[in-house]
Amino acid sequence: METQPTLTFPVIRGLQARREYYVAMWSLRMLRQISIFDEDELPPELRAQRTLNKARIPEISGYMLDNPDDYVFSALTVSIDSDVAFEPLPGQDKLGLLRVPMDARFIINDGQHRRAAIIEALEQRPELGHETIAVVFFLDIGLERCQQMFADLNRHAIRPSRSLGLLYDHRNDKARLAKLVVMKSDFFRDIVDMEKSSLAKRSRKLFTLSAFHNACADLINGLATGDLTEDANTARTYWEAVAERFPAWRQVLEGRLPASEVREGYIHSHGIALQALGLAGNTLLKNHPKDWKKRLESLQKIDWSRGNTKLWEGRAMIGGRISKVTTNVILTTNVIKKALSVPLDSEQLRVETAHGR
Repeated sequence: METQPTLTFPVIRGLQARREYYVAMWSLRMLRQISIFDEDELPPELRAQRTLNKARIPEISGYMLDNPDDYVFSALTVSIDSDVAFEPLPGQDKLGLLRVPMDARFIINDGQHRRAAIIEALEQRPELGHETIAVVFFLDIGLERCQQMFADLNRHAIRPSRSLGLLYDHRNDKARLAKLVVMKSDFFRDIVDMEKSSLAKRSRKLFTLSAFHNACADLINGLATGDLTEDANTARTYWEAVAERFPAWRQVLEGRLPASEVREGYIHSHGIALQALGLAGNTLLKNHPKDWKKRLESLQKIDWSRGNTKLWEGRAMIGGRISKVTTNVILTTNVIKKALSVPLDSEQLRVETAHGR
């Protein structure tokens, strides 16, 4: 009687919800060699996974190729649609070999984009094939259970806020710049929320790190020297000079005025104004490198009150609510640029003309 050919690899056996499962370390090369059941052609109700979003793959593989010394991938979760045999090693209960028939179907419950990206990266860097990734295997559990696993695995997978992602990102130069400006500034350190991407009504902060990141990136665009410390000092000097023109910011910092009251009453305490101040500041620093601080005094001539609907409705607000879309950022920037007597660029002129019509 012929023995059916099997794929054999070492695993650790575990127990979860009264079901056995296995954890293995697979080489990245194995991800390419092992056939994964392709569900893309099936209707949603017969699939155990969403269809592959191919647009995500180059981004993930690029991350791996750009960071070969410190990339990190979490474990893949895979179902094996077949009977398997676990053979404990001598004297062991949980360590052993898993024997899987060669014709078994492997179905990815979590990690299909990671696998596809790894395979794409190996095309360019085959030497990475000997590196490993953890794989968690569940057994012959059927479509309904696979679909439930997908729902359960993603039910509590909450994406971190953009601010927290920027705070923990040490590869993004613009994120590093914004963090350095905040950390080095006695003023902004206490009014920028480093974790949240939207502020609660009673928050004591005025801005989020994600908003400050956008503003810093626009401010330093075309002015960056490549020296992070020097660029951060330039940005910090500008932002602290801007802060001097908004007494309400100082009152929030000193606890004399609730941040919520300032945000409710004024445009200048929202992310759209911060980004607009960054865009306008970029032109100001380029055109007036020596007297830009004096020109900032004109910021106080702008009526920043949200009640000034004649100015802000259709610019920073739509229907009385702050709008962060690109057109509104540009229209808000135009108000600031006109006050500072610096020219609008061609795109800003186009948007202003359209707004006027």
